[in-house]
Amino acid sequence: MKRLLLLFVICTASKAAFTQDKCELIVRVENIKEIKGSLMIAIYNHEDHFLTKEMISASKSIDSTIIEFSFELLGQEKYAVSIYQDENDNGKLDSNFMGIPSEPYAFSNNAKGMFGPPSFEDCKFEVKGGAQKIIISL
Repeated sequence: MKRLLLLFVICTASKAAFTQDKCELIVRVENIKEIKGSLMIAIYNHEDHFLTKEMISASKSIDSTIIEFSFELLGQEKYAVSIYQDENDNGKLDSNFMGIPSEPYAFSNNAKGMFGPPSFEDCKFEVKGGAQKIIISL
């Protein structure tokens, strides 16, 4: 009986250790001025990887002035989102000769950078479980 009880406790503890709460993040992108190209989105979960190595990315063809993305995330963490409108569908954020983006872009918290992109700290938000929606204005 003790062995059976011990086996049950070990199995339950193992399952709990490998199961994290799943959360749904809904990102609503508003204020899309031109209905053309694709909307590219990237989600980051660590400051060291911000704008260099996304955790999740996705894209959608633009067919409306408002587009929503839905992501299933593991656990309650801090995240940051970057988006841009790839107007010519060439797979990259185009910029002018000075390196300033020539296509619309935005970040979570509608954060703006002074001389470059905003920091992870300015863009981060916490997912607290269940379904959570953020709104970004392009």
